[in-house]
Amino acid sequence: MKRRYFGQYCGLARALELVGERWGLLIIRDLTVRPQRYTDLFEGLPGIPTNVLSTRLKELEEAGIVERRIAPAPQRGVLYALTPAGHDLEPAVSALGRWGTTQLGEPRPGEIVTPSAVVMALRAAFDPHAAAGLTTSWEIHAGDIEVHAAVAEGQLTAGIGPAADKPDLVIDFQPDDLPSYLALMQAAKCGLVKLDGPRELLDTFIRVFGPSKATPADAPADRSPALDD
Repeated sequence: MKRRYFGQYCGLARALELVGERWGLLIIRDLTVRPQRYTDLFEGLPGIPTNVLSTRLKELEEAGIVERRIAPAPQRGVLYALTPAGHDLEPAVSALGRWGTTQLGEPRPGEIVTPSAVVMALRAAFDPHAAAGLTTSWEIHAGDIEVHAAVAEGQLTAGIGPAADKPDLVIDFQPDDLPSYLALMQAAKCGLVKLDGPRELLDTFIRVFGPSKATPADAPADRSPALDD
């Protein structure tokens, strides 16, 4: 596949040339969560053709954004991981995800929610001011999704799967619909969860990971009056 070039000496244009192709940012999203095998990426991105995944990984490697690593024992094979330049994209990916959350509306037919998407939503929504001085951990179950989040002295770590140590609170969501981040937060606020641990940590979770206050897609824009009004 031929890479697009915009013919502009501009940082945004160059960034789009490197990561703006279809599926590119979703591959980066998933690798931001953790290094993954080719098969892990393929399974976590339903709908991506194998030739497109291979092409995108090759392009991202050539751009110095992704690198191959040997999987540590007892695993075998090759892992794809972000380079330092790739990790530098996380704030931009998180900011784009926060904005995109305000544009979601109702789920479209066939749309899914992946564990990587939930982890990135937690990272994007994390409020370091609300978490100042906080040390606690949560494990989140929602259908087939299992993720964890821990705050130590106000610093967040979040990932796929169970927490490494026993979490302070396990939150068990039983969603009737897609277990999207917004749906999970709404269920938490309404108390539609099962808890294993102190209930007050649910309130802490809501405070620390409350969704962005950005203007939703269906809200009217706040426009300043014209100068000649």
